[in-house]
Amino acid sequence: MKYVYPVVFTRDEDGSYMAAAPDLPGLVTCGRTLTEAVDMAQDACEMWLADAEKKKEELPKPSDAQSMAREDGQTVALVLADTDAYRRRTDSHAVKKTLTIPAWMAYQAEEAGLGLSQLLQEAIRKKLNLPEQV
Repeated sequence: MKYVYPVVFTRDEDGSYMAAAPDLPGLVTCGRTLTEAVDMAQDACEMWLADAEKKKEELPKPSDAQSMAREDGQTVALVLADTDAYRRRTDSHAVKKTLTIPAWMAYQAEEAGLGLSQLLQEAIRKKLNLPEQV
C-alpha cells in the first residue's frame, strides 16, 4: 500500500535535520543533510505503517500539510511511504533460486565442502556492498 503523510523537518544549529511525523505517534528520525533526513523519514514512515498493517491497527488519517503550524526553521513536506516496497527490501526469509554453474565447478565446490547458497549470498553482499545482515 502507498500512503502520504506530512513530515516536519527542523534544521538544528549544526546543520543536521530532525524529522517528525505528527500523525504517526513516536516517529522521529534525523539526518546529517536534508536529503538524508527525507530518506530516513520515508524509511521510518514505511516501517511504522508496515508494523501497523501487520497488527491490523487502524491507520491515522494524514493531516493537511498546508494547515500544519510551523515554527521558524521548520519545513513541512509530504513523504510517500510504500509499505509493499518496504517489505520487499527488508524481508529476510529464504527464497529458492535456480541457477546454473559448470559441472566441474559444482563438483569441486562439493569436494571442498562449500555451501553454494552461503557462497552466493556472500558474493552478492560483496558485489552490492551490502552489510552483513540487512
